[in-house]
Amino acid sequence: MARSHRPIRAFEIMLYTALQSLFSHWRRRPGQLAMLALGLALATALWSGVQAINAEARASYDRAAQTLGQDSLSRLSRADGQPVPLAEFLALRQAGYQVSPVIAGELRTADARLRVQGIDSLTAPAEAQGPALDGDLDLAAFFTAPGILIVSPDTAAGPLPPGLPPLRLSDGMPPGAALTDISTAARLIGQDDPSFLLVAPEQPAGLPPLSDVTDLIVTQPQEASDIGRLTDSFHLNLTAFGLLSFAVGLFIVHAAIGLAFEQRRSSFRTLRAIGLPLRSLLLALAVEIAAIALVSGLVGVVLGYAIAAALMPGVAGTLSGLYGANVPGTLSFDPVWAISALGITLVGAGAAAAQAMLRTARMPILSPAQPRAWAQASARTIRAQGLAAVALLAASGGLILFGTGLLTGFAALAALLVGAALALPVLLTWALKTVETRVHGPFSQWVLADMRQQIPGLSLALMALLLALAANIGVSTMVGSFRATFLGWLDQRLASELYVRANDPTQAGEIAAWLDPRAQAVLPIVSTDLRLFGLPGDVFGMADHATYRDHWPLLDATDDTWDRLFSGEVALVNEQLARREGLRLGDPVMLSEALTLPIGGVYSDYGNPTGQVILGLDLFRASFPAVDVSNFAIRIPPAQAPDLASDLRETFGLPAEAVRNQAQIKRFSIDVFEQTFRVTGALNVLTLGVAGLALLTSLLTLATMRLPQLAPVWAVGLPRRILAGTELARSLVLAALTWLLALPVGVALAWVLLAVVNVEAFGWRLPLQVFPGDWLRLFLLSLLAASLAALLPALRLARIPPARLLQVFAQER
Repeated sequence: MARSHRPIRAFEIMLYTALQSLFSHWRRRPGQLAMLALGLALATALWSGVQAINAEARASYDRAAQTLGQDSLSRLSRADGQPVPLAEFLALRQAGYQVSPVIAGELRTADARLRVQGIDSLTAPAEAQGPALDGDLDLAAFFTAPGILIVSPDTAAGPLPPGLPPLRLSDGMPPGAALTDISTAARLIGQDDPSFLLVAPEQPAGLPPLSDVTDLIVTQPQEASDIGRLTDSFHLNLTAFGLLSFAVGLFIVHAAIGLAFEQRRSSFRTLRAIGLPLRSLLLALAVEIAAIALVSGLVGVVLGYAIAAALMPGVAGTLSGLYGANVPGTLSFDPVWAISALGITLVGAGAAAAQAMLRTARMPILSPAQPRAWAQASARTIRAQGLAAVALLAASGGLILFGTGLLTGFAALAALLVGAALALPVLLTWALKTVETRVHGPFSQWVLADMRQQIPGLSLALMALLLALAANIGVSTMVGSFRATFLGWLDQRLASELYVRANDPTQAGEIAAWLDPRAQAVLPIVSTDLRLFGLPGDVFGMADHATYRDHWPLLDATDDTWDRLFSGEVALVNEQLARREGLRLGDPVMLSEALTLPIGGVYSDYGNPTGQVILGLDLFRASFPAVDVSNFAIRIPPAQAPDLASDLRETFGLPAEAVRNQAQIKRFSIDVFEQTFRVTGALNVLTLGVAGLALLTSLLTLATMRLPQLAPVWAVGLPRRILAGTELARSLVLAALTWLLALPVGVALAWVLLAVVNVEAFGWRLPLQVFPGDWLRLFLLSLLAASLAALLPALRLARIPPARLLQVFAQER
């Protein structure tokens, strides 16, 4: 029995000895270990941070959907989106159908918004009772005036509309929403008929299908909430940036692992020569990488949580401003994304180490451990990288030309970035070789030849820098193009001098009558919510006035579009709806069973992901008579606007936010715009920082390996100070060349984002505009990052003892 355990014991001893030998390398080079761990931690942090943000937001959407059983209950509603007549509900109940009324609406002020949903607890299915209708609730207060609103603690702590009933806190409620009795909701919203009817999952036997007894539309349970579907594109963008940051971080890991393996070739040769099997050596290497990855991944998860917590308020602001989605600005810990982050860290570390382990497996026992031989072998792989780059760039072009969908757009971006990264060493080698043939003097030729020789060792770090620079150029160009177009569009859309909101329809009529002799035009702003092609949308009524005819930003129209719109013959749709549904001029749009109109024009509607339809005001009033007017756009000479605004506030007792001018609305819109791209800007900065660390890692690990190339030059009389300056200049030149090559990649990235990804994600397409000032700033930042990365190795070289350089000639290299 003892003999059977002897081979296992011997294997354990050999593995333990191999691990001791491998980890001794990190004890001698703690800085290199720190860089490897830092690369893994940063890669994990950026990825896990994005996943934590996405998980928190989606959990909020799910809570919102579950509040009224949106994810499990069918509902009955009118095709035109108007409330269901109460008589229709009573008729269905008398016929025996288990349906329950819901009144839903939104209370808004200038700085607060609250979604109110009122249920009939006596008829509502159990799935719609909400998370807080438990035994502790005061049912008498809930059912009688003034009622109770059940809200989350975050909602109660934030700004709320005035005049609300008492609040009851419940952790299960989604942010920005309130659950109450249907009578309380009817009083708060000013609506008597149900917004829709919930259908219980089990109905009495023998009843015909609901579709046979009512004209109401049956909507099946939704697999995803409306907000969840609208924001999928935003979260996919975040995931793409997180994945890019993770990939850039892995470049640090790949560089550190590869160079550590090369530095330990002699150790591997010795271990193999004294009898360690190749299988044991590879297992020891795998255990080593897994241990470092696990510890670094745990640190990365903690950093990712901190990053996500810092970015979460910005994400919440973006989702609220752009999509109307209420997401808490705080972050809760979820073990799922933490475990998945650790898993992808182990996979990423394994992928980064695969090439070096494959080289180790193929290395002959008597292979010389010369860095120069390693550089030559790496140079041979550059040619293969060049061929792969051509294939990937061609694939990117094919996906752009022939592919459709958001995932295809991101696949094209991935192929573009990876292809450009793989092409970088080839292009740098070619550029340096071309310059080398045109310079004279031994020192200049040596500098260029030495720089070209170092490209294989620095290629991964330079690839990371290229990706970070291209991402920054692409995203800044996209944001700048969006900003310039958005500001011009605001000037067109916000042509009126003043915008007024009345407290109720009666006051609205009084304001309109008072303004009639004092203003050039009083234009009603009227709209209603409506489901357009199965998703939430809006229908607006537009008055016939030169303000709209002269300024409204039409993208596609006919010569008589405006005349046909105001005569009730056609409708206008926004670009998002047209692109999402593939609509063209002349295609029909069904607004209700009695109203279907052809499309007469398509207009730009930046910053709004939902579909919109515009009708002439007369047709709108005839089609939606229950919708009251409470907002107006006022045309008046600009110089008279401030006095008229003051008179409006004083005469009708309106708050300051109820009378707003162009500048106020534009400032609010621009704030929403800035908030939208704040998160991607932060990720860009972090990615550039990670790329700088990748460059520092490579330079530090190459510093010792370069001594055999530098010692002979020093020995013939070149001072260490000059050598150190040359090393610093080399890093600056390579960074400058990388920036130069990143420019076309970044512009191509911006074009794909604007022409493909934004169209698929948000529904609008923007013209590409260039911003050389931003490029120059990024060029200076890349030089600064390269200088900081090269400074420490250069200082070490300048201060290295001459005896250390002399040792090179005494050692076997």
